[in-house]
Amino acid sequence: MTIINNRTQSGFALFNLGFRPFFLGASCYSVLVVIVWTLVYLFKFPIPMSGLSSYQWHAHEMIYGYSMAVITGFLLTAVKNWTGVQTIHGYALIVLFSLWLIARILFLFGTTFISIAGIFDLMFMVCLIIAVVYPVIKTKNWRHLGIMSKLLLLAVFNLCFYLGYTGHLTQGVFWGIYGGLYLVIGLILTIGGRVIPFFIERGVGYPVQLYNPKWITLAGLMLFLIFFISELFLQSKTTTVITATGLFVIYLVRLIGWYTYGIWAKPLLWGLFLATLFIISGFLLFALSFYIDISPYLAIHAFSYGGIGIITVAMMARVSLGHTGRNVNEPPEIVHYVLLLLLFGAIIRVLLPILAPDLYLIWIALSQLCWIVAFLLFIYTYLPILMKPRLDGQFD
Repeated sequence: MTIINNRTQSGFALFNLGFRPFFLGASCYSVLVVIVWTLVYLFKFPIPMSGLSSYQWHAHEMIYGYSMAVITGFLLTAVKNWTGVQTIHGYALIVLFSLWLIARILFLFGTTFISIAGIFDLMFMVCLIIAVVYPVIKTKNWRHLGIMSKLLLLAVFNLCFYLGYTGHLTQGVFWGIYGGLYLVIGLILTIGGRVIPFFIERGVGYPVQLYNPKWITLAGLMLFLIFFISELFLQSKTTTVITATGLFVIYLVRLIGWYTYGIWAKPLLWGLFLATLFIISGFLLFALSFYIDISPYLAIHAFSYGGIGIITVAMMARVSLGHTGRNVNEPPEIVHYVLLLLLFGAIIRVLLPILAPDLYLIWIALSQLCWIVAFLLFIYTYLPILMKPRLDGQFD
């Protein structure tokens, strides 16, 4: 479907389409919140906490602050492409972004204003759902309802977090954090299964047809659903181990089918590939943590730092280029170093604590430093791209 849009461009384009403010906001916030977390974790910086641990605060903001902003920017942009319907922009986009931003600012004060932050946070998620579901329903694009349902569940689990904090739901904080994390992973596996092989086939510069059968997608979704229910609600060790191991095997087969040597010449391709490998490794580490002496938090950070961290930056870098009229196959040179820094940081955070556990705090500090520097470089490179109009003169 062709989108007809005769709006004229201005010199300031930050609120032309959702990816612009939310990718920039996510990147800036990730730097700020990781700096605060480093100060709290390593230097005992006194951030006000009541009824919530600093770990839970950190986890919530990386999921519902950083990750949700990237998901928002991606979906507001992708839904426009999927449906041909212009998604929110201008003042409506400013309002949506402001709801997200106010909640994030309030969370920087620990739990001091958490109830007010929760109101803005949930308002943001409700408005986001309306903004992305409306074009899908309007065009009867039902194949995307699975992704929309995950977005709705993210809002539900964020509500669980706040109900848990206020004492209205016993397992609410746990469900909010881990339900949110696994739903983000589920979104990545679902959307990644569609777009990553497409990107690779068209980005390596030579003809290739990757192995990407539908049975792997269906089997993976079914196993992931069982894993999700078991880990969150049933707490069944046997079921969790079996499904986590099955997910590792199934998605490893799929990833091998996506491999072609040309990805190594393209940072936006090997970034997506290795991020997926980290997520797959997270399932293996999760299963192994029940039987050998490794922390389950290493699996969590394989999912989050290595998986979500790298894949979101690779996607933000690609989407920002493509939707500002630039060549997605020729990203700025600095993107290569941004992804390398995140890759090194993920290796330091996930693997080195297994090899040298006595140096754990050093590994934490180094991985956080890699994250901060990587995102500062990303912001420096992409700030003008996100702020200025498209190169081809079109409206986003």
